[in-house]
Amino acid sequence: MTTCLGYAAHDAHSPLTPFRFERRALRADDVAIAIAYCGVCHSDAHQVHNDWNNTLYPIVPGHEIVGHVTAVGSGVSRFKVGDPVAVGCQVDSCMQCAPCHDHQEQLCAHGPTPTYNGKDRHTGDTTYGGYAEHIVVREQFVLRMPRRLDPRYAAPLLCAGITVWNPMRRYNVGKGTKMAVVGLGGLGHLAVKLGVALGAEVTVITSSPGKAEDARALGAKHVLLSRDSAAMAAAANAFAFIIDTIPSRHDVNPYLMLLGREGVMVLVGAIEPLEPIHGGLLIRNNRTLAGSLIGGIQAIQELLAFCAEHQVLPSCEMIAIQDINQAFERLQHNDVKYRFVIDMTSLRELNQ
Repeated sequence: MTTCLGYAAHDAHSPLTPFRFERRALRADDVAIAIAYCGVCHSDAHQVHNDWNNTLYPIVPGHEIVGHVTAVGSGVSRFKVGDPVAVGCQVDSCMQCAPCHDHQEQLCAHGPTPTYNGKDRHTGDTTYGGYAEHIVVREQFVLRMPRRLDPRYAAPLLCAGITVWNPMRRYNVGKGTKMAVVGLGGLGHLAVKLGVALGAEVTVITSSPGKAEDARALGAKHVLLSRDSAAMAAAANAFAFIIDTIPSRHDVNPYLMLLGREGVMVLVGAIEPLEPIHGGLLIRNNRTLAGSLIGGIQAIQELLAFCAEHQVLPSCEMIAIQDINQAFERLQHNDVKYRFVIDMTSLRELNQ
């Protein structure tokens, strides 16, 4: 075992503070990783504050991890010391069920092991995440980082990026697809960038007129104000694919009306009950309302390769770990464009 320094919350109301804990000794199929950068996800704040009533304290958040290999177990064949690597939202699964065999480990029938706030499948110990110096991860859940992908900005691809990429690939978004993105935040801005890179004609749907300029700067061809009833009516049946990134309870009916024949709308943000849905809006035009949960390891690796080839990177604000509590406060007010990334070298100051 090795001692690791990180930042943890010890209850739902206290700030994150320095925390020393033990990482497990390498198993045969493990990879040890020094963490260089870690993205800050909205779900980190939700878990720290126990918003979903499942938090295991103390909690070390972080599931958008970029770093390099420092050691490998005796059975590891895919990685060597020094390799640039990444880790996303999960660090294990049963590897035996149908979803796992189909490279959809995030849907493991027995439950995937989350990178933090989960239970190790072998020992039952709590998993601790990437707001830390280093991490130990099963080889099958370690991702290769393309050399052409800037590690400073890649971390949010491991959660926000795959969250929007997975449904876009599943429903064949590509050249000429008329696609709409509902909400322009951490998820939405990446949906715009990836949609444009895939060749789609992207429209951003927002309630805020002030986001129009940003939407176009990200590559959106059109901006539709959801509070403009005339504009919404004029856009009826206009889209083949809509990705809804709104993170809280809301009314999806106005957006369903924008889907054309056989159109698909995918929810990726709201993990809670929605306002009642009018069944007639689904029946008309054979519309589909679907959901999507992150993505499997194969899909994330595909995303990283695509982003390296097309130089698609999240828009990030770099912070020190010492500023994480202020970053959480700013997240509550959507005061970031569009994702925070922690430079983990800032942890070294605590060891000096």
